[in-house]
Amino acid sequence: MQGKAVILFDGVCRFCNGSVNFVLRHDKSGRFRFAPLQSEPGQRLMAEHGIDREKTDSFVLIEGGKPYLKSTAALRVARGLGFPWNLLWAFMIVPAFIRNAVYDRIARNRYRWFGKMDACMVPDAEMRSKFL
Repeated sequence: MQGKAVILFDGVCRFCNGSVNFVLRHDKSGRFRFAPLQSEPGQRLMAEHGIDREKTDSFVLIEGGKPYLKSTAALRVARGLGFPWNLLWAFMIVPAFIRNAVYDRIARNRYRWFGKMDACMVPDAEMRSKFL
């Protein structure tokens, strides 16, 4: 998986699944791979990178062998999608404690605002190769 970045996401969150579908549609270079946090590959990657599952339950980016969390992960993904989404990278000038406060509010309320699915999404045959 040289050169690939892995997005770990909450597989039962409708907002998270919508975000994955957005990345799938806009990832023209095929840079990103995906795994639900609840899956065996997701759990293994979390453990390998020392990420506490109790404190991180919505979104992780593993890029270049390094994990990124919260708003930094989301902005790095946007940057990797190319124009115009890469313009969101400019928000990195906002201090992390402010960016992450917004991120945490959305993450805390994601089930209430967007809903929860009974099971993780199942990718179709065309997209299956992008999932671990």
